Amino acid sequence: MNDQQAIGIVGLGRIGGGLARNALGKGIRVVGQTRSGAPAELVQAGLEEIRDAADFRQRLAPPRRVLLYVPAGPATETVLDQVAAALEPGDVIADGGNAYWGDSIRRHSRLAERGLRFVDLGTSGGIPGAEAGACFMAGGEREAVAALEPVLRTLAVPGGFVHAGPPGAGHFVKLVHNGIEFGMLQAIAEGYGLLRHWHAPLDLPGTLECWRHGSVVRSWLIDLLAEALRQDPGLEKPSAYIEDTGEVNWLVMDAMRMEVPIPVIAQSVMQLFASRGAAAEAAKAIVQMRHGFGGHPFGPEESVAQERREGRLGEIFRPGGKG
Repeated sequence: MNDQQAIGIVGLGRIGGGLARNALGKGIRVVGQTRSGAPAELVQAGLEEIRDAADFRQRLAPPRRVLLYVPAGPATETVLDQVAAALEPGDVIADGGNAYWGDSIRRHSRLAERGLRFVDLGTSGGIPGAEAGACFMAGGEREAVAALEPVLRTLAVPGGFVHAGPPGAGHFVKLVHNGIEFGMLQAIAEGYGLLRHWHAPLDLPGTLECWRHGSVVRSWLIDLLAEALRQDPGLEKPSAYIEDTGEVNWLVMDAMRMEVPIPVIAQSVMQLFASRGAAAEAAKAIVQMRHGFGGHPFGPEESVAQERREGRLGEIFRPGGKG
């Protein structure tokens, strides 16, 4: 195992667990902690499981690098405090969850007072990306990001790493990314709805499959919808209730404060709200695509709704002002 690139990961769910598998497969030592216990297959693959964050100090050589993949909000705050208490000045903590960028700036300042380095690490690519090659958007001071960059480039697809800017930049860039994602999902879903309502039957699976090859709109999202239609031509499986963790709502509020028009993204959020309880083809298409790339639920799920309510801890951030 490569001890020079050894990392700790807290949270071994869909994304954190996928990244652990990715790292272990590339010969990188992984020390992992998760609330419900590490999956047996990860331990068999070489994961060194710990039960207490304090063990990171013994298991990892300084400067230690610990990645957090836990739900945004109170869970991140609790885990961050536990890990910070276990580490030493100069060690690096990276938050890979979908935290609000203003919360990340506050966390950076708080940890800097203790000599710890903090990176806000936007992570994209969904479950397949975590396991086979992710896309990382890092925010933080140059030295902190440089300490993580070699291992992140190893875990990323070629070209899938950027030091986007200072503290908060990684999560802001990821937030904008998620807003674009919402707009793309809505446009594809509306097109699908139109196809379903033409006056004569269409070969919808064949049409989506055709669009995957050479068309201007070819994309992973089109791939996911095409695959869903092959498996379930009528999209009978998902409900039309689109569950989400609410981070794009923060982006709409940021845009209003910045006085930057984002009508497509804002309208996609409004349509998401409208989907809850509506039996619409477009909403079902979005549910299928979101499940395909991120394992998002096929309908209401309380844990996701809770993250939507609690994910942003502080107020909308105003640079140069309070909070």
